[in-house]
Amino acid sequence: MNKRVMGFAALSAAAALMLTACGGDSGSSGGGSGNGAGFDKGSTEIVNPSDAKGGTLRFAISANMESTDPGNTYYGYVWNFSRYYARTLLTYAAAPGEAGTELVPDLAADMPEVSDDGTEWTVKLKEGLKYEDGTEIVAEHIKYAIARSNFGDQALPNGPKYFQQLLDEDDYDGPYGGGDPLEGFDAIETPDDYTLVFHLKEPFSDFLYVLAQPQTAPVPPEADKGEQYQTRVVSSGPYKFEDDYTPGNGLVLVRNEEWDPDSDPIRTALPDRITVEEGVDQNEIDQRLVNGELDVDLAGTGLGPAMKGKLVADEEARANIDNPTTGAHFYVNINTKVEPLDNLACRQAIQYAVGREGIQRAYGGELGGEIATQVLPPDIPGADPSYDPYDAASGKPNVEKAKEKLEECGHPDGFAVNIGVRSDRPAEVDAVEAIQQDLAQVGIEAKVKGYPSDTYTNTQAGSPDFVAENKLGLTYYGWMADWPSGYGFMSSILDGDAIKQAGNSNIAELDDPEINKLFDEVVSVEDPEEQAAIYAEIDRLTMENAAILTGVFQKSVIYRPDNLTNVFFNPSWHMYDYMTLGTTETE
Repeated sequence: MNKRVMGFAALSAAAALMLTACGGDSGSSGGGSGNGAGFDKGSTEIVNPSDAKGGTLRFAISANMESTDPGNTYYGYVWNFSRYYARTLLTYAAAPGEAGTELVPDLAADMPEVSDDGTEWTVKLKEGLKYEDGTEIVAEHIKYAIARSNFGDQALPNGPKYFQQLLDEDDYDGPYGGGDPLEGFDAIETPDDYTLVFHLKEPFSDFLYVLAQPQTAPVPPEADKGEQYQTRVVSSGPYKFEDDYTPGNGLVLVRNEEWDPDSDPIRTALPDRITVEEGVDQNEIDQRLVNGELDVDLAGTGLGPAMKGKLVADEEARANIDNPTTGAHFYVNINTKVEPLDNLACRQAIQYAVGREGIQRAYGGELGGEIATQVLPPDIPGADPSYDPYDAASGKPNVEKAKEKLEECGHPDGFAVNIGVRSDRPAEVDAVEAIQQDLAQVGIEAKVKGYPSDTYTNTQAGSPDFVAENKLGLTYYGWMADWPSGYGFMSSILDGDAIKQAGNSNIAELDDPEINKLFDEVVSVEDPEEQAAIYAEIDRLTMENAAILTGVFQKSVIYRPDNLTNVFFNPSWHMYDYMTLGTTETE
């Protein structure tokens, strides 16, 4: 007997939410958010509601986009933005606050059905959905999309590999070997054009969240070009590429006339055009937002240090600022393989030597983040903010304890270490410079190595070979939950089974048998309290291994221009929900 997996009572109809926010006036054209919206209003409510269509929504980012391919990305901003042209099986409700964490159908006609033993999940698709060229979206195209991003030596490198880990599939070598690309891929059945049946190795209570990831966006096999597919993703959403995309040259999206709005309660599709500029200096982005020349910072992480300090101190400008808790933890990976950090005491010396106040200052003080004492953010079940093995909450370096650990690890005078950072992110660079200064006090000479954001998580920090060759003992990093549970936050960065040769997120290369066993066990646990206890134990063991130097649980300081409509922070995307945004500047 199958049971249907239901979401919460989701407020999934974005249009209905807009009507509510507008006081029922579906013809509202919206006003400027500077007209009394107020500080941090967008964290809990819809600011400047409007259903007005038209105009151009203008994004910019300080790096190049990691990839426009939904199957080849792990950056949260791409997961959010790619929904303009890529629909997924499930998605999150378009709502601020807790309602925004509720899963709702997207391409799926309803929530999945799951077998009593928890290993068979059946998803029915909506019928009549079309790509930009008018051809029909069918179940086999979603199966193909999952195959190309998860299986075989040529699988796309950047995204997560949850399907590979969870599906009951051992022999399939991926779609790029020639012949029938799906031959032998039996873990997903497509008995007809509108049905997918997923067969798992074992029960996995969080599988609903995996079905919401961008790797479930359909890809027509004949259009696939591997990693070059990003140049022209075939749209299943309300927008399509105007021209071929070349990294660094920006992206323009225009309306996809084949998209059926009646099938899609999430995307309001208000703008006529959407533009993205790449490689724009963060300070320039911030200034252009304030000047009204841009609408959204695509990265979603908020203002850089210079503009943040200026606007927070300006009472009038504060009305255009939101200060949400993002769910992100910015921290340092202490690699367990790079000498001398393969020695526990040397890693512990790093822990004691670094005061977290310097990291917090880099994000703008208390408005920018809360000092972290453990891995899990406070809103994830299993987090224990009272657990503080290295006295991180004090914010101060413990020079005496650091020197004791240096003596214990055989380097009483310190040692040299390289620390990697995304050089186009000013707050991260400032944080690393503060860390560098603290380490110098105990004789640890940290040399900063800067890399671009678009390659950092795949080619540099995300490549164990690169880390080893360049002796990147420390790497500055930020992480948000793939979904709101301890597994969704920690498994990719702490489970030894998650270590991979490209796009690796377990950059500390932590491979602790006890932690790995707990990850294996928790997936079949259904009791939330029991799950939370296991996640707390994983967190504790990680800190005992000293593999993560905790930093800050980020709070963004985000500027919303006066002309931006339907603005709210969605906790599932950890930034503004891009699918509802519009502009009052309609031509």
